[in-house]
Amino acid sequence: MDTQHAYDHWAAQYDTNKNRTRDLEAVALRKKLSARSFSDCLEIGCGTGKNTMWLAERAQRVTAVDLSEEMLQKAKQKVTVPHVQFIQADITQSWHFATGWYDLVSFSLVLEHIPDLNDIFSKAAAALQPGGYVYIGELHPFKQYTGTRARFDTGEGRQVLECFTHHVSDFTQLPLQYGLELKDVDEFFDAGNRDEVPRILSVVLQKTIVNQ
Repeated sequence: MDTQHAYDHWAAQYDTNKNRTRDLEAVALRKKLSARSFSDCLEIGCGTGKNTMWLAERAQRVTAVDLSEEMLQKAKQKVTVPHVQFIQADITQSWHFATGWYDLVSFSLVLEHIPDLNDIFSKAAAALQPGGYVYIGELHPFKQYTGTRARFDTGEGRQVLECFTHHVSDFTQLPLQYGLELKDVDEFFDAGNRDEVPRILSVVLQKTIVNQ
């Protein structure tokens, strides 16, 4: 099952099944962005809207993008404020949805499904105004090393999604090529237990301000 159809299928139970990765990434996003407000936010991988309303309370406009139409339908039921626009799109293709400059581009649990991060960082940098931020919240590479992947159970059995392993350096070094400076990197652990493998990696980048 390809990624789009898998998330379409997962949408019906995504908000109700036990999902520590989903829940902890929401904690990470709120911790890393709570001190800031934004004019225009581009939310990549909005899913069923677990972060969308929170972002909408801190931004004048939110463009929320997801590959799965079924996930978007769930999000639209939750978030009905007029300054949020939902768009179905494949971010590996042209970013037709990026119609202006944004001061925040966020990625939540989506980059593990993308084979080429260079292309994504290039597009994110092009969509950002100078001084704008990128937030990334992903399943920690250490979890990936142990074999953990996005998955869910159905009546037909366990569905395991196609995922690509990216390393910490991919999130912190590759963006430098596109004028995105590392501002913060953090790790989040199940129940705060730092003796275990971290579950979530968060990264905050900022687009370089060029002095005239």
